[in-house]
Amino acid sequence: MSTPEQPSPGGGGPTPGGPQADDPKGKDAKDPKDPENAKDAARREGADDESEERDQPQNAWSARRDLVDHSPRSMRVGARARFGGGTVGGDQNNVTGNQVDGDVIMGTKTVYQFSIPGFSGSASASGEVPAATLERLAEHFVADETLVAALLDRLRRDHVLILSGARFTGRRTAALMLLHRLGLAAVRTLDRDTDPSALADQLGAAEDGSRGYALCDLSTRRDRPLREPHLLAARDRLGEHGYLIVTVDDTAVLEDVPFAAAWRPPAAAEVLAAHLRTRTDAATAAKLLELPDVAEFLAGSHQLREVVGFASVLARHAAGELGADAVAQFSLGSVESQVREWFEEDEASVHLRDKAFLVALAAFDGGPYALTAEVSDLLYRLLQETWNRSQEPEVPVFGTHIGKRLQLARAERYEEEENTEWGPVPQQKARFVDERVSYVLLREVWTGHPSARPALIGWLRRLADDGRPLVRTRAASTVAVLARTDLPSAMALVIEPWGTSKPFRQRLVAVNALTLAHLIDTPHVPRILDSWCGGDDPRLRWVAVRAYGLIGPERPEQALAALRGAVRRLYEDEPDDLDGEMARELAEAVELLLLSPASDRVLAELREHLDDDRAVRDLALGGFVNACRRTEDDERYGTPLVLGWYARSAPENGEPAHGIPLLWRAALADPRATRHALEVLREWVLIADRSTATEWALAALLPRLVTSPAEYERLSHLLRTMPGEDGDPPPSVATRLHAVLPPR
Repeated sequence: MSTPEQPSPGGGGPTPGGPQADDPKGKDAKDPKDPENAKDAARREGADDESEERDQPQNAWSARRDLVDHSPRSMRVGARARFGGGTVGGDQNNVTGNQVDGDVIMGTKTVYQFSIPGFSGSASASGEVPAATLERLAEHFVADETLVAALLDRLRRDHVLILSGARFTGRRTAALMLLHRLGLAAVRTLDRDTDPSALADQLGAAEDGSRGYALCDLSTRRDRPLREPHLLAARDRLGEHGYLIVTVDDTAVLEDVPFAAAWRPPAAAEVLAAHLRTRTDAATAAKLLELPDVAEFLAGSHQLREVVGFASVLARHAAGELGADAVAQFSLGSVESQVREWFEEDEASVHLRDKAFLVALAAFDGGPYALTAEVSDLLYRLLQETWNRSQEPEVPVFGTHIGKRLQLARAERYEEEENTEWGPVPQQKARFVDERVSYVLLREVWTGHPSARPALIGWLRRLADDGRPLVRTRAASTVAVLARTDLPSAMALVIEPWGTSKPFRQRLVAVNALTLAHLIDTPHVPRILDSWCGGDDPRLRWVAVRAYGLIGPERPEQALAALRGAVRRLYEDEPDDLDGEMARELAEAVELLLLSPASDRVLAELREHLDDDRAVRDLALGGFVNACRRTEDDERYGTPLVLGWYARSAPENGEPAHGIPLLWRAALADPRATRHALEVLREWVLIADRSTATEWALAALLPRLVTSPAEYERLSHLLRTMPGEDGDPPPSVATRLHAVLPPR
């Protein structure tokens, strides 16, 4: 969720924030002496000054909430036991991480080539298909026989059939098998680039026997659609003994086309079983199908060509030619092969704009589709500049249909609520069917195509300067993956420039990038933070302190030691600014650590070092009182998290039962903390006036806060004189709570 502390320049869209925002060659440079240009420059300078004035650091608690709300799904699952949460000692609102087969996905690439035996996968093949090839295809052809029978009836009646379906669903094989089942003397394939208007010219009447034609993956465009006259002319040309099947995508451009039918692919398990039976004996095939790796493979979303390739690997494994690792890693290998195919294809096959969309979807996987398309067009412009700087980048206003885009990306559209500063709102979202694709794709682009790096870096810098928390968080998560792949380059080119930037929002993206990089097991992140926290650059120290609050629960003692060192240095170097930005950041880092699953260990550390020196005491009490202010689900009258923590632990007489009262007494008695502590205690009383559970918990705690007459007088005065809401008289609960105070 966003906060008012993070304004959205220019209405919240992507704003210029990096070197790529400026024309690198000056082709659009204007004469500053021109009065109009001078006015423009002054307006821009004024806008920049205003933006800097409004740029304030988002508080650490809200920033962590945004990180949790907007991180990719692959960085949220399965790590609630590792990192901080919104419930003390619990696991809500966590900054989470997941390896997602980290060592496999981010490690060595595995290459698998798969094809249908005896038949080329080339969609532009032309000529007669050998009879032996058709027979081999027929051996393992699997389909809904009811559907096949219906298609054959239509083909016999109309002689022309348009078979529509997604790519790699077996529609090409289905076309050949339908023609084969007609018992034709010959089956020929036609070039997919055949102009629809010239389709009839490619056909010939079968004078010496029946003949079938398959035009697979016909290429259509808005200016070159497939029309009804084209098919009627083709049917006339075929005669009584000729047949034609044309396969097209679901998004093909068709105008009043008759003879159309939808192709429903068979289940992957059925195709795999059929291929295994033709490659091995029945008993071996049954054993292979029972392997856990096979069940895992079939549970995923794989194209039929990949299923065929997997059958080949399983057969070779059964024959002793391949080990179990090849079987286990085939699924990932197929993902890697698909990603390489996307980016190695020429512009005629996968347009540069589609490649930009694939990268954007990898970064915004599971995010709103419209936002993903928006930021992909920004990347497309930057890629065009890299491609040819002599041309002005252009983005079509209306272009590829959403269905075609998602089909190419092997992605799906769905509706889900998205957290915003106003609450959850429904959004149309898009995600890869296989969540591993985003990791593999970003790694491939970063390491396999270095020429794209300038555009990618410029894009990430723009995203980091965006006014929307979701956009900034996804910039951070993308860089986290790049850091896992190539830490030195990601640090030098992206993270360090963000960390040393003046705007707080860019430094916050550096914090999130390092945090998420650590969560996916990028090495050396704690070492980086230790170095920055003890270094001379105050901006990098700011980043390190923020990050300690997020990854510190894994190593709370070390994190708190670093924070103590930083606060002592602050008191030595800036004794006149002890209420400044860095002091607040240090206290907020302690607050996050206290409200994490490592809360008991953090509390024990604070108690142990409370009386070390003035700087450390201020740090501990400031962080503790901040933590006491947080409520469940951030509701105004929700249960205070620290009070709930005490109520749960008091019966067991554990560390919190002693540490929480001790820190409360210290905060109430400390001249630098007492005002803030009394304000928080008043808030707790107002919450207790609306919640019986909170009242009972507070009634159990208050007697533990009175060990001297001064402590009694302080709390008694608060409960007797505190106003209610909006200046009303003291709430009735204050009187009841006053009665539990032990007189001194």
